[in-house]
Amino acid sequence: MRAHPMAGDTVLAVLLGLVDMLLFAADGFAEIAEMPPWYIAVPVNIAMVAPLVFRRKSPLWSAYVVLVIGVVHETLQLGISSVAALAMSIYSVVVYAGRRPGLVYVGAVIAGSALQLALGPADELLISALFLAFGIALCWTLGEFVGARRAYDVEVEARLHLLETERDQATRIAVAEERGRIARELHDVVAHAVSVMVVQADGASYALQSNPELAQRALQTISETGRGALGELRRLLDVLRSDDADGEPRVPQPDAHALAELADRMRTAGVPVELELGELGDLPAGVSLGIYRIVQESLTNTLKHAGRGATASVRVQRTGDLVEVLVSDDGAGVGQLVPAGRRDPRLPGGNGLIGMRERAHVYGGTLDVGPAPGGGWQVRAALPVRLDK
Repeated sequence: MRAHPMAGDTVLAVLLGLVDMLLFAADGFAEIAEMPPWYIAVPVNIAMVAPLVFRRKSPLWSAYVVLVIGVVHETLQLGISSVAALAMSIYSVVVYAGRRPGLVYVGAVIAGSALQLALGPADELLISALFLAFGIALCWTLGEFVGARRAYDVEVEARLHLLETERDQATRIAVAEERGRIARELHDVVAHAVSVMVVQADGASYALQSNPELAQRALQTISETGRGALGELRRLLDVLRSDDADGEPRVPQPDAHALAELADRMRTAGVPVELELGELGDLPAGVSLGIYRIVQESLTNTLKHAGRGATASVRVQRTGDLVEVLVSDDGAGVGQLVPAGRRDPRLPGGNGLIGMRERAHVYGGTLDVGPAPGGGWQVRAALPVRLDK
């Protein structure tokens, strides 16, 4: 049922419809004169329960159809499905549409019910009003509880996804650092081996005629050095060529053109991101990667520290040979500044901010981090573009 919610709602609607049909048949056997004919009762009963099939997919549309059909169903006194469907609709609107649509719908239910109560018997007015108030309160409370639980589950899932992403990123960073170290070792191995081999080859060429034994030893040294260097190169290159444990193929490093995909991932994680990209042109690979990493770290800080309901804005513009990056968020709300005497968790000092500052400085740029003038937080970076001529 959880995997296919419409199937469960369909079963529920069919059961309610069958209950009304059985009640209608029982009244028919009792030969009650006030009963409407079957060709009216049956379509109204079907129309009463049919919107419940779509109560999760289209909660507002389903709820208002139930409200309208319920007036006819209750007036004809065709059974209990009108009351049950109305209660389920209040619950569904609160859970799947939110409090504000729920308040509007409850107001419409109260207005419609008040009109029906006013037209009904006066001696049942108080009991019906109390029953209506109790039913609305019960459905609203249940909807609030389930809605809060769903929101909590969504937030926990988003946080788990963030933790997994951070773990994967930390692993990849560690692997990249290790491979960088191996690359430096490769440079040392090659530089040392080639230097030794060149010196020995020069010595062997001079001593080839005058001292053949010395030339032979030099050639032997060249051979041993070459074999050793080849062994080291083979060992280090095997490490560099090894794929991850999951066997995933390697992909190119992200660049500024991948910011749209990054914004989509952050929106999925729960942070609405407004993205504005100017004409970036053909940026150098390092500068483009630096822009991406600065925006990525800034949005990650927004997700971790800005609070629930925060929104972010990303603007990347190129003016001549300078690329300006501005990432801002409204924090806990527009106008919410950091209280005096307290340290915002995004103040400089964290590894992420240190990494962003280093990326900016590597390319001769600047990075400013701090509270935004109107509240919230902002990261502003300026990176010069140096294209090889």
